Amino acid sequence: MKKIFFAIILTLAFFACTDNFEDANRNHYLISDEELDQDFNRLGSPFQSLLSNQFGHQIEEDLCHDNWTRMLGTPTPFVGGVNNTTYYIRWNSFWGRIYGRVMSPAAQVIKQADEGGYEVFSAWAKLLQIYGISKLTAYHGPVIYSNYGVSGKANMYDSEPELYNQLFADLDAVQSVFAANQDYKGLKKFDASYGGDMVKWSKLINSLRLRLAMRIVKANASLAKTQGEKALSNPIGLIGSNGDNFLVSLYGSKLPMNVICFEWGDTRMGSAMESFGVGLKDNRIKSFFAPAADNTLYPDHPDWPYKGVHSGAYLDAKDQRLTYSTVNESFKSVTSRRAFTYAEVCLLKAEAALRGWAGAGDAKTNYEDGVKASFADWGAGGVDAYLADATSTPIDYVDPKEPRNNFTSRSTVTVAWNDADTDEMKLEKIITQKWFNNFTNSNEAWVDHRRTGYPKLPYNSRNDSNADWGVIAADDFLRRMPFTNSERDNNKDGVADATSKLGGPDDIGTHLWWDKGGPNF
Repeated sequence: MKKIFFAIILTLAFFACTDNFEDANRNHYLISDEELDQDFNRLGSPFQSLLSNQFGHQIEEDLCHDNWTRMLGTPTPFVGGVNNTTYYIRWNSFWGRIYGRVMSPAAQVIKQADEGGYEVFSAWAKLLQIYGISKLTAYHGPVIYSNYGVSGKANMYDSEPELYNQLFADLDAVQSVFAANQDYKGLKKFDASYGGDMVKWSKLINSLRLRLAMRIVKANASLAKTQGEKALSNPIGLIGSNGDNFLVSLYGSKLPMNVICFEWGDTRMGSAMESFGVGLKDNRIKSFFAPAADNTLYPDHPDWPYKGVHSGAYLDAKDQRLTYSTVNESFKSVTSRRAFTYAEVCLLKAEAALRGWAGAGDAKTNYEDGVKASFADWGAGGVDAYLADATSTPIDYVDPKEPRNNFTSRSTVTVAWNDADTDEMKLEKIITQKWFNNFTNSNEAWVDHRRTGYPKLPYNSRNDSNADWGVIAADDFLRRMPFTNSERDNNKDGVADATSKLGGPDDIGTHLWWDKGGPNF
């Protein structure tokens, strides 16, 4: 009897254990498939990475277009002072970030979402692919997009005309899905930018269409006008206030510029920010930068205690310029960074009005609204007096440590709008204000500078360009980044085809399709 009782107890114990066998034997520190599927976790979890990797770090931004647009300057003579900032390419890694951390994981989301019938998640991932590629093509020109992941064609690049046509078509598709799902709430948990607000995402789509349309205006004016007017006429509208600004969360990380400046000491105020900001009496530089630590550095403008480092400069030792202006201390506490603002939209509309695009409104009104929105967004005062100033102009730059870095300002632009100005002068005002506003988002400022020639930035003092990567004339600027070495080594046929589509050699002096030079009208 005791044996039978014991057997019954063992049997009951066995079934009691095996009832929860799967739960007992799984790793509780991992997320189960069931948990991933709850609340769209499987689809939504990659979006933090898809959003945060739309931007780069030191060697992708700070030592590239942050310097090339003269917003920031490095005090550090990296690699003996011969590097990207002096037009000799040492670092070229944004390609890997966009393909490895945006395109690839987004493709997986799209595949899973399409299989499960979650069209909004699929469209959202496609939108972030579009956004990332729109930035990457600004570096290289032809990129792999329409053939990405296509068997037998995955290594073949799009020409720029093909690419922009595809980007506009894909924006159409995403816009259609978003417009049909304006009350959808499924993105909220994963969306640190807009909290799942489909209307605001739709406004961003229209704004991005307008940005890309303006980018190609000198390459294909009719397509630019068609797409620009399509954005301007969409009933959902564009980013319409600072409350609509597209901000990308740092997800608890530090702003890269903050780390590079305060922890590494490798970036400071740019020389053009001193020239334009001090000369035009622009209070935004007080939000961007801190006064220089040495009050002997700016005897020519003691009331504006800022000193910048010239980009592409002759540098001897890092510690010579560490007392120049750091970025503002407030950047230590920011939790997001600006990706697309209302001010930029207003200034895009100002240019569209100059070009006669339907629905753009009045150029002067858009210009002034853009400047006002930018001042408000950056917490700067005195905008009315600033907009009325018709006499202040950028100042010449003096480097107290090395006179070879001194320059005379190429620009005599003023702030106040004047209807009697030529369209070219009006555009210079518009783009100069876009340049100020896009601080911390210099990729777009780099596009505008190559596309329009504005602002009239200073040339490099030190120019180390040579046959290795291409030669830049003393009175010119770097025009693009070469295709990466990994592509040159592992995708030779693709790079050869891409170079034929580029219209020039694969070097830093070849103009991209939309970078035509010459007059803007």
